[in-house]
Amino acid sequence: MMDPGAVMDAEIAGLLAQSFERAFEKEGAEAVEASLDEVGWREALEAEGAAVLPLLFTRQGAANAASGALDDVLAAALGVPPAPGTAVVLPEFGRHAAPGSVRNGVLAVRGLGTVRSATADAAVVVAEEDGVLRAMTVETGRLRIRPVRGVDPWLGLVTVEAEGLPAQGGSEVDWDDALAAGRCALAHELIGASRTMLRLAREHALTRVQFGKPISSFQAVRHRLAECLFAIETADAAAAAAVEEADRALLAGIAKSLAGRNARTVARHCQQVLAGVGFTEEHEFHRHFRRVLALDGLLGDARTLTRELGEELLRTRRVPAVPPL
Repeated sequence: MMDPGAVMDAEIAGLLAQSFERAFEKEGAEAVEASLDEVGWREALEAEGAAVLPLLFTRQGAANAASGALDDVLAAALGVPPAPGTAVVLPEFGRHAAPGSVRNGVLAVRGLGTVRSATADAAVVVAEEDGVLRAMTVETGRLRIRPVRGVDPWLGLVTVEAEGLPAQGGSEVDWDDALAAGRCALAHELIGASRTMLRLAREHALTRVQFGKPISSFQAVRHRLAECLFAIETADAAAAAAVEEADRALLAGIAKSLAGRNARTVARHCQQVLAGVGFTEEHEFHRHFRRVLALDGLLGDARTLTRELGEELLRTRRVPAVPPL
């Protein structure tokens, strides 16, 4: 279980951020994973806990990169030593229930995997049996792993399925804590993607000339860009609170929901500013837009989380502290 209240030395944080940024300049998931291994990403995760999540995942989102870092975050939260050959099976797209189930000693699996799942030796599956959730390790050779041909093929998601596997061992785990850790990570990745979309729209607005003026001088364009910045900063404040506060399960759900919804808002406004060029294959905007759509659906999408969080607040009559804006 990662310490949500950990505070990292500013100098160490700066050095790690620079190292992660260089790692995401590599081409391809394997090269990125190797570079993260070289800079000691997993060691930093073990030493600094949740405090390291914004440093890595914001930069991964900004670079539109793919790695197995989310596997490491979930594994650590489940009490499994993170390793380059260990993947974690995610819930199905848009859902957050444990991806495995055990009935009469037989394990069935239905979920998703990150880009690491295609090369990992083992996969951690959280499975429900008689109301108890356990983490079981399965050889990936016993799982059916197929690439997802969806909106964002560069993310490298795969479907992971299996039936009839013997349910062996497995320790009881806190799935809610793992979800909170993963949602914190994904919220920051969505924020990173949002910042890049805003940067691309701003650069276009400064250079695109209409009626003899840069379109950045038009009030309508400025309003759209300002709304993007507001959406990003509010999502960032919520994500920061989820990392820092002890009541992380609830705050992480809020942060992930807000980051997903606000990223779509940023994408919509930036597309309007970019106009026709934003639809072209040659411009990189579409890849970040696609990434936002894919990330929003992992560990619960914004619409589902918002509804469930509202139901939870009505049930408990407990409102979390408002993050500083």
